[in-house]
Amino acid sequence: MNSGKGRLIVTVDGPSGVGKTTLAGRLAKHLGVARLDTGAMYRGAAWALGARLMEMTSEQRASRLAGLRFDLRGAGEDTQLTLNGEPLPPEIRSETVGLLASDAATLPEVRAFQKAAQQALGREHDLVAEGRDMGVNVFPHAPHKFFLDASPEVRAARRVDQFKAMGLPADLEEIAEQMRRRDVQDRTRALDPLRPAVDALIIDTSLIGVDAVLSAMLAALGEGAGGSY
Repeated sequence: MNSGKGRLIVTVDGPSGVGKTTLAGRLAKHLGVARLDTGAMYRGAAWALGARLMEMTSEQRASRLAGLRFDLRGAGEDTQLTLNGEPLPPEIRSETVGLLASDAATLPEVRAFQKAAQQALGREHDLVAEGRDMGVNVFPHAPHKFFLDASPEVRAARRVDQFKAMGLPADLEEIAEQMRRRDVQDRTRALDPLRPAVDALIIDTSLIGVDAVLSAMLAALGEGAGGSY
């Protein structure tokens, strides 16, 4: 479903735990395009740079980032994000790495690297791009934008279920507190804070299931959905 003017880009933004990954994957499958998990890109870069990344100088971080190369394989829910040719490990989904990624996202050199890497993938692939600032900052000209939200309690419970399914330890109270801290940081940071694009369709996923949300997204796209960056 390409407009003929460029790559098809649909953006799906929102905080963690709102169902972005599941919905972006199903939407990408329906459209027959790749799913770009930009949260995984931030987590992957933070994991690669290590726990002491915030103690590095900006020059050291920029130098290390220059050696990272992200790419996409496949389409839909089966899209695989690779880092330097290798799949990302399950450890990137831990809240510890998530908080480190959130810290890193406040740094200009990290955001500049990620934006350039994401836009490069958007030039190479038709995709559904999920993240926190896809519609506002990375692909501002994408004609189809969504912002998903949900209550903190619902989001924390969903993250616990996700961790258990992955065989990772999960404490509801600890995850809820980490999620609240990350929300505050993401929504108040000076660089590209988490917020919906002015032309995004906002959907609260707290009380409705995945199928209903997907139906709303497809209805908004319409049969002639297409767009370019």
